[in-house]
Amino acid sequence: MKYFLSLIMLAVFSFSSTAQDAVALRKKHFNLENGLAIQGYDPVAYFTQSKAVKGKKELAVSYQGILYYFSSETNKGAFKATPFKYEPEYGGWCAYAMGQKGEKVSVDPETFKILNGRLYLFYNRYFTNTLKDWNKNEATLKNNADINWPKLFK
Repeated sequence: MKYFLSLIMLAVFSFSSTAQDAVALRKKHFNLENGLAIQGYDPVAYFTQSKAVKGKKELAVSYQGILYYFSSETNKGAFKATPFKYEPEYGGWCAYAMGQKGEKVSVDPETFKILNGRLYLFYNRYFTNTLKDWNKNEATLKNNADINWPKLFK
């Protein structure tokens, strides 16, 4: 019995440690400002309103170590029901840069695209709008980004 309890405790500790490691890894690779994703923009609004909408601090949700703000209780509830559906691709980094060079580049949260039910964010500053470049070669860049993103976790 004592051996069995020890095994259970070891399994619980291992799972807890692994879960904590996964959260730390997500935080390390996500595009965050003070732990906040998408610079405080509401991830659900991109889908429901087809525009970038600032969220409110009082409508915050933390999902696997990443903090999101929401513009309404409805959007907050939608996210809590299926968070993976609304999280930005590539940890919220520029999709074009991830596809072009496998690099983490900051974004303008108001420059985005919904593609196949997923949110892609892009860099847009100083006369450079990477969404335009993405659209010129989307299939190749998306494929490359899908390959490059997991490499950052190794």
